[in-house]
Amino acid sequence: MTKDIAPTDGTSGTEAPVTFITGGSSGIGAQSVHRLLGLGHRVAATGRSAKKLAALAQAADEAGAGDRLLTFEGDAADWEHVSAAVEETVRGFGRLDHAIANAGYSADAHVETGDPEKWRGMILTNVLGPALLVRAALPALKESQGRIVLVGSVAGFKNTPGNLYSMTKFAVTGLAENVRMLTTGYGVGTTLIAPGRVLTPFWDERPGGAAAAGPMISAEQLVDTLVWAITQPRGVDVNTLVVRPIGQAN
Repeated sequence: MTKDIAPTDGTSGTEAPVTFITGGSSGIGAQSVHRLLGLGHRVAATGRSAKKLAALAQAADEAGAGDRLLTFEGDAADWEHVSAAVEETVRGFGRLDHAIANAGYSADAHVETGDPEKWRGMILTNVLGPALLVRAALPALKESQGRIVLVGSVAGFKNTPGNLYSMTKFAVTGLAENVRMLTTGYGVGTTLIAPGRVLTPFWDERPGGAAAAGPMISAEQLVDTLVWAITQPRGVDVNTLVVRPIGQAN
């Protein structure tokens, strides 16, 4: 996962793009961090786990990323944390080109049988979190004519019975179009990436795990789409990308 971290596109120093990503310590987020570092980006990653962030930083350092990675421990649904992390990123790297709202999770999210005590954190992370990142990052993105990426889900287009997690992703789908309408006048792009089933730790605590869920794409394959979206030429705004594995019918 961490090979080929040395820049591959000739960028270096203050010319290298700067990407900020929430939920960057595992799964899709961690794979995005390593891929972007490999493309020469300077990257800031947030996460709740200091241990996972330390492992992320160590792997990146061992692969030659040097000082091109910043990590911030904190909550993607906490305004003070998000705004301070974005401010420190802009101060440290001098700019911000891409803001990727990736943090999200599912927690016993069935409205009939689930545990209501677990819902608040999920809803705040999945819905409030992306809005906070947009609020914090937009001033710097206006200056760079950059891009916002919101990681939603096929669950934000296709309901399943009683699925509160799906509701949160419907909210992200709506937020993406809302933000696009706002930011396009500023020259800032907005992309919603809505994956189907992706092989990540998301499945670890679900009945039967990944093996019982059906066909999957890898995090690496999904990151191919993310990178394609943020490397479109200026003036091109790719808005909605739904990415399923072959064999996923819903």
